[in-house]
Amino acid sequence: MTKVFSDDNETFESLLRRFTKKVQQDGILSEVRRREHFEPPSIKRKKKAAAKRRKSIR
Repeated sequence: MTKVFSDDNETFESLLRRFTKKVQQDGILSEVRRREHFEPPSIKRKKKAAAKRRKSIR
């Protein structure tokens, strides 16, 4: 559970920005998107191999 506490005289917009940044750093959104739909094991293997190829190019 991601928590962000408000500082004194902090605007809602800055609090929301800090919360969004923390959620992205924790990887919560990417995890939700990954689990949104079922993926067969064959597709998972293909994605993993493609990511490995992309990473080795750099």
